[in-house]
Amino acid sequence: MSEWFSEDEVVTTVIRLTRTQLVRFVEVELIKPQRTSGGNVFRQIDIARLELLCDLTLDFDLDEIGLGVVISLIDQLHAARQDLAVMAQAIDQLPIQERASVLASLGQSLTVL
Repeated sequence: MSEWFSEDEVVTTVIRLTRTQLVRFVEVELIKPQRTSGGNVFRQIDIARLELLCDLTLDFDLDEIGLGVVISLIDQLHAARQDLAVMAQAIDQLPIQERASVLASLGQSLTVL
């Protein structure tokens, strides 16, 4: 499987996507392809995002403003999950006593919420 996809390949791969939609999604920066001398190229993650954008547009009738809000929230959620994974890995690398102390503090904080 190719690492990069041309616009033609993207429109063929994402069944519900039209070229007009693809161009518009790029224009409003919901998708940020790599720009090359041969045109825009897209990654697999862009294809997944385009499928989600099509689902939100067609199944939930979201306009560009709604899409921007939903995609922004999804991006924030992904960033928070990545941050949490980094923190969990850092906690796992602590000596056992410090790890137990951090986990105990986190447990107390979570019960207060």
